[in-house]
Amino acid sequence: MDNNFDPNGVGIANGCYFGLPIEPQDSDLILLSYPWDVTTSYRPGASKGPQAIINASLQLDLYNSRVPKAWESKIATIEPEAEISQRNHYFRPFAKGVIEQLEKGVNPKDHDLLRLMRIVNRGCEYLNNHVYENAKKWLETGKMVGVVGGDHSVPLGLVKALAEKHDDFGVLQIDAHADLRKAFMGLKYSHASIMYNITQEKSVSALIQVGIRDLCQEEIDRINKDDRITTFMDEALKKREFIGENWDTVSDEIIDALPEKVYISFDIDGLDPSLCPNTGTPVPGGLKYDQVIFLLRKIAEKGKKIIGFDLNEVAPGKDSEWDANVGARILFELSLLMITNGVKA
Repeated sequence: MDNNFDPNGVGIANGCYFGLPIEPQDSDLILLSYPWDVTTSYRPGASKGPQAIINASLQLDLYNSRVPKAWESKIATIEPEAEISQRNHYFRPFAKGVIEQLEKGVNPKDHDLLRLMRIVNRGCEYLNNHVYENAKKWLETGKMVGVVGGDHSVPLGLVKALAEKHDDFGVLQIDAHADLRKAFMGLKYSHASIMYNITQEKSVSALIQVGIRDLCQEEIDRINKDDRITTFMDEALKKREFIGENWDTVSDEIIDALPEKVYISFDIDGLDPSLCPNTGTPVPGGLKYDQVIFLLRKIAEKGKKIIGFDLNEVAPGKDSEWDANVGARILFELSLLMITNGVKA
């Protein structure tokens, strides 16, 4: 830690999350940023999430009631390569073309449409390989790794790298959507297919979904057929709350469904949309901020071992930092959970 760093002072705009002046080689946790939203199917903007979170994180006070001297946490930021943004801008119009054609009722097997789909899939394969190689490099140096997106398709490469290091782990998914579609809109690596793709990894022994409230029949069928998947639907969670069951009890049930090792995938739209009004696919309902903080801290208390995490779908508003403000606080909590309960590959 830089001797000149003042945790009580103004956040320094040094390009790092939370303004922490930690060099990668001196860190425990590496945060990789991926400004990518090629497969967004409703509203773009998540590609601006990482930088918006960095900017907003500078006003976050670094005291944490669970972690003494949280500001001493060795969290380093890796600046995204310019090529990622360039390729995002290049491939996004092709994906938009796919969406527009399908919304017009064009046959999914149309030759020109299939060509567009192939182009987008190649772009996403590039992104997956980049995340995988980047994450693998840092994991092999003994660092813990978290990914900040970007749309929800981004973290697949990190999960693949972790699956090579860990034989058995569960995924805790906080999300409004099940993301279990296979090749949504013909896009194999769509943000709506991330959990389908993750569950293809043999090391993933459990998928615990929390806050789900927008899904299709294909996803319901997959949930019912795959014994690894346990879904805490938002509607059911609300019903339990309304009839007087407390969140502490529900949190125990969620955590007890997880194996010892856990990967956390946090889609910001799992929260009430008042906390993320500009996210790509907002859905009414959702979790309160305090609920997810309580859940994450209880995961720490119960001694689960965190092997990695992602935060995605944070999209800044034109006139407000609100989404990024909330995202920065979630990211800080995830990072501290990784610092205190993380297990290195």
